[in-house]
Amino acid sequence: MISKRETSLKVAEFLLQIKAIKLQPNSPFTWASGWKSPIYCDNRVTLSYPPVRTYIRQRLSEVINEELNGVNLIAGVATAGIPQGVLVAQELGLPFAYVRSSPKDHGMNNMIEGEVTPGQKVVVVEDLVSTGKSSLKAVEALRAAGCEVVGLVCIFNYGFDEAVENFKNANCKIISLSNYSDLIDHALSSSAISEKDVEVLRSWREDPSNWGKTETV
Repeated sequence: MISKRETSLKVAEFLLQIKAIKLQPNSPFTWASGWKSPIYCDNRVTLSYPPVRTYIRQRLSEVINEELNGVNLIAGVATAGIPQGVLVAQELGLPFAYVRSSPKDHGMNNMIEGEVTPGQKVVVVEDLVSTGKSSLKAVEALRAAGCEVVGLVCIFNYGFDEAVENFKNANCKIISLSNYSDLIDHALSSSAISEKDVEVLRSWREDPSNWGKTETV
């Protein structure tokens, strides 16, 4: 049986290998939020690589079977969580729905697309969790529709303190295949980064919203 640590390191290896994750400690990216960051993650890239896509689908499905009980609906978070959620739902033979970021502005004004029944036990599938706000908005929408959200699974999680607090306050379990700490460990062991880079990457993790504002990297 594959351990969680082995899975995390393997996923990190894949994400770096296919450049779904890019590390640039000396040439930071700018996120949509305005944050400066030495890392950029786009897990949609995994869909273009069948072996990686298969590995992620299988591991997410195993996690759901092993740690989340009685699930009878998989819900993806629009947009990047939709394809991952469909793959998992197909693997598990379960119905699928997805949650928009906001209600559709025409037609039925749906926020949830697909058939959802009050009382269903749902697992939310997300590709990436940063602060967790958009993911938890989907959780709230499903709960408002009468569903019981048993947890959220994702491919990668930065592990920000803000996200930990947000999920705790929402009483929502979160399970991630890989995480920022294991990513750095793998990147260092594979010589993708240097010891000096590790210091920069870890300093960002400690205070991401202010990183890069008063220091030169």
